[in-house]
Formats: sequence, C-alpha cells, structure tokens
Amino acid sequence: MAYDGNRDFGGGYDDSYDDRPEFRDGFRDLQPLEPGFDTTNYVPDVVRTFVVYLYRHIREKNVYEIHQMYEGSFQKLSDRLFKQSKWPAVEMIAPYVENDHVFCLLYKEMWFRHVYARLQPTLEQRCDSWDNYCNLFQVILHGNVNMQLPNQWLWDMVDEFIYQFQSFCQYRAKLKQKTDQELAVLREIDEVWNVVGVLNYLQALIEKSMILQILEEEKDGNVTFTATDGYDYHGGTNVLKVLGYFSIVGLLRVHCLLGDYHSGLRALSPIDINQPGVFNTVIGCQITTIYYYGFANLMLRRYVDSIKSFNQILLYIFKTKQYHQRSSQYDQILKKNEQMYALLAICLSLCPHPKLVEENVNNQLREKYAEKMLRMQRSDEAMFDELFSYACPKFITPSPPNYDEPLINFNQDAYRLQLKLFLSEVRQQQLLSSIRSFLKLYTTISIAKLASFMDVDEPTLRVALLTYKHKTHVINYDGTVLSNADVDFYVDDDMIHIADTKVTKRFGDYFIRHIQKFDEIVNELDRTQLE
Repeated sequence: MAYDGNRDFGGGYDDSYDDRPEFRDGFRDLQPLEPGFDTTNYVPDVVRTFVVYLYRHIREKNVYEIHQMYEGSFQKLSDRLFKQSKWPAVEMIAPYVENDHVFCLLYKEMWFRHVYARLQPTLEQRCDSWDNYCNLFQVILHGNVNMQLPNQWLWDMVDEFIYQFQSFCQYRAKLKQKTDQELAVLREIDEVWNVVGVLNYLQALIEKSMILQILEEEKDGNVTFTATDGYDYHGGTNVLKVLGYFSIVGLLRVHCLLGDYHSGLRALSPIDINQPGVFNTVIGCQITTIYYYGFANLMLRRYVDSIKSFNQILLYIFKTKQYHQRSSQYDQILKKNEQMYALLAICLSLCPHPKLVEENVNNQLREKYAEKMLRMQRSDEAMFDELFSYACPKFITPSPPNYDEPLINFNQDAYRLQLKLFLSEVRQQQLLSSIRSFLKLYTTISIAKLASFMDVDEPTLRVALLTYKHKTHVINYDGTVLSNADVDFYVDDDMIHIADTKVTKRFGDYFIRHIQKFDEIVNELDRTQLE
C-alpha cells in the first residue's frame, strides 16, 4: 500500500493489519514469556516475521506500513509476548535483516525503550542505551540515511532520548542505596548521559537538518515542509529534517527540566504554536510542546500566554480524546490532560482571565478544581504547593554528585528549589487578589480608604500597588512590555484612578456557539428517530 499523505499518523492503528496471513497464525494463542526468561538465544517465529517485514518496508520507504507495524504490531507483541521480559537481543535478529547496521540501531532503540517501559533498566543497560543513541545520531548526522520513517517514530526517538537522560539523572542522584560496585562505575562514566552531550546532539540535529532555515523560508512560501508533514514525496528522506524539527521541542523540554525557562522559550521560537505545524501530527509531541510552553510561561509570570496555550490543547483533547483510546500513549495523554488542568487552575488563580477559557474547558475546570481555586484565590499556600507538586515536570540536577561525601539522596533537590521559587512568587502576590477585587468596584478611590478596607497601613498599600504593577507586567520576546492585568489603574497623589478595561461582549461568537449546539441536538434527534 502506498503512503497516503492525508492519513493522520497521530494515534491508534489499524487492527486489520494483524489479521494478515503473515501475522494471523503467529498471533494466535500467544502466551507471555515468564518474567526473567532469557531471550538471548530465542527468537519466536512471529518476532522473526515481524522483523523481516519491518526491514522490508523500511527499505521500500513504505511509511504507512512501517507505522502500522511500529505503532500496532510492536505494541501488541510486547503486550502478549514480552510483558515482563526483554525482546530478543539484536545479535539474534541481525541475520534475518542482512546484518543491516542502521536497522539494528533502530531495533536496539525500540529494545531499550521496551526495557525502560516494562522492566527496570540496569546501570549497564542505561550506558548501552546512551551508546546506541550516540551511534544512531552519528549515522543520521554524518551518514547517508536514505529512508522515510513515520513522524510518530521520529518523535518517540527524541522524546525517549530526553526521558532516559532525565531518568539517568534521577537514578544517579539516589546514592543512598548504591552498592560500591555501582558507585565505582558511576565515577568512571561522567560522559554517559552528560547534559552537555544531550544538548549538543539536539543542537547538532537542528543545525545539520537546516530546519531553522526551512521554517524561515516557509514563511515566504518557498518550501512545503509543513504542508507535507515533513515527508519527502520525491524519493528522498525525512529522517534528519523531522528529527531536527522535533529537537526544537526537545530543547524546550530539557531547558525546562533544568529550570532555564528563558532559554526554553527562545529555543521554541522558530515554531509558531498558534499555527498548524508538524508538531500537530503527533499527539504526544503536541501535548509536550504546549505543556512545557505553558509551564515556562507560568514560571515567567506570562500568565495570559499560559492560559491561552492550555485552553487550546485542553479543548483539542476534549474533542478528540476518544480517537486515541487505543493508542499506546492514551494513559500519558490522560495524565498530561489532568496536569494541565491543574496548571490552568493555578494561572487563573494568580491572573483571573476567565474570558480566555472556552466554555467546555471551563466546565471541566470548575468540576475538577472549583473549591481549590477558591482557596488559592484566598492565598492558601498549601493548595498552590499541592497543585504545583502534582503538575510540574520532574526537574533534574544535571551535574554528577561528589561520591566522596556522605551518600544521601538528592534527586528531589531541583524540585524543591523550583517549588521554593514558585511559592516565593505566590507570597509576593498575596495582597493582589484583594486589591483587584476592590478596584473592580470603583472608578476612583483614595489610598487611605482602600487601606482601611484592606486593614493595612498606607505605606504597605503603596508597596502592594507597586507590586501589582510589577507582577502584572512582563517583558515580551521582542522587548516590549505587556500587561496581564484585567484591572488597570494609576495613582495621582493620594487618589487611585481605575481604568475602564471592560471587554465588549462578542455576541457573534455567542450565537455561533449556540447554533452549533442546536445543530448537534437536531442531528442527535434525527439519528434517534432513524434507529
């Protein structure tokens, strides 16, 4: 079957694929291998068939078939046969694929990802996986990789590369239970999953692919990278270009894990998240992009940008969630969905802008967090702590520890630092909610009167008003100053003058939304009558 450029490779797979003759008999009555079963010298027939067909489709650049096998058959085999055991070693399958070096690297990439997902990787496996990624990226960067792979697989490479880096940093920081042998190995492998090496590979993929120039030229209509979802219809390869594109999102994620939000947003700037892009073709990439973009903006007090981005992706998930139920990423989609609702609740508590949230998203938000949002608006620090801890990324400390000091676990240090910074910001804004609520009631009010209402002295109120101005204004990427405030004011001598910021109601959107709802009701009634 030829590749269909209009097909969405973002989720699920075609069940009929596993009913084909070459797989039907192999899948019948498959029994999981026993936990710990040694697959070093054993390759089940169905696995051999899977590997042979996957290799053939890669050589033929048959993207659709590759995707069905990668997203469908590989997951089904993992569930039925290797639920608690490893796939056969690459040395065992190599003879069936003509010992093809690049295919063996791709197979090992999937092999290690399965180990991380289903088992507990050993230190040796962590090191071997790093070496495999280095070899794979070196081939892609400096070799002649003439193949087409699905966007889903290419995104998973970047996503898993960063996840394993994050996992290694967490593993290395748990020194308390390490054996002397593990500590001796860790002392000798400073280059394994080194933060500089990870960043260098992502940056190299971006530069070698020339994706930044491609995206810049696309604005002038000179190339069609986004229109073709990154695929090459003229017999070329999409691997380097698409990996370079996804590495832009990867840099955003790594910088956020390190707590460097400015660098993260600057890295993502070539991609306009408000326009359709290749990141939209893979649901996991789309969610990751918006999650880290929104979180970075939250930490930089760009609450309006966070609210808009979270509203955009949460509405998308609300409308399309049912189409991804059979995807292997479904559980992760639901988890990120819940985390982003928690982050949206934090943003709206610190910067009330309910008009920016679509009705369906707002209903879900109120159902989940109405009471907690009220508590946050009353400056309940414990509630901010709870939601931040639940929804934040797993921050990492990238530098290796001093192994000669007392062996303690410091894997939570980076998280505690970011939590401390966030709660410090919350404390600085404690009086702002009260100020905002009073200012909404007046067009002018004296400082003395407002101070008496808030039960504070005038110097404290003046400081709070300056804090309000500071905290509700941020510097944009181009250096301009933007306001997040829904209520603005200025102070003239001892009087506060409140600016009229009332937004005109958009009656057109209101009627269109209700017309659409009415059409849905009529269609549902028609279907009911037909049944």
